Amino acid sequence: MPEISSDDRSGEADASIAPLHLPDDRQLVLRVMPMPADANGNGDIFGGWIMAQVDLAGAVLPARIAKGRIVTVAVNQFIFKQPVSIGDLLSFYAKVERIGRTSVTVNVEVYAERDPANLHVVKVTEANLTYVAIDRDGKPRLIPG
Repeated sequence: MPEISSDDRSGEADASIAPLHLPDDRQLVLRVMPMPADANGNGDIFGGWIMAQVDLAGAVLPARIAKGRIVTVAVNQFIFKQPVSIGDLLSFYAKVERIGRTSVTVNVEVYAERDPANLHVVKVTEANLTYVAIDRDGKPRLIPG
């Protein structure tokens, strides 16, 4: 579970904007705040909206690696750990799990920053997705070496 620290590494301490200790082995690829239009009648964010954001976030690293067009070919695993609410600030962290001949598999973790007055961070979603590099005709192509 991520921690919140009140010590500022830059020497300019401000406890009201404490740095967050989030995954060190992953890259921050997307940060977004869900809006009321993304919520159901109970105020929880639709799972499909979260899935779409994870797909966008998951594609960032494979697109760099493939140096071109990619498509999602599989959602290998998707776990909703906690509900997401309007006003949560979501941070999407990605890590490449595997690079194949034409495909890249990525793990994405999503963390929510909640209650700015009493800030805490929770892991809300984790997913594993596979993307394939494609050419102009939509056919799989080799990942550049």
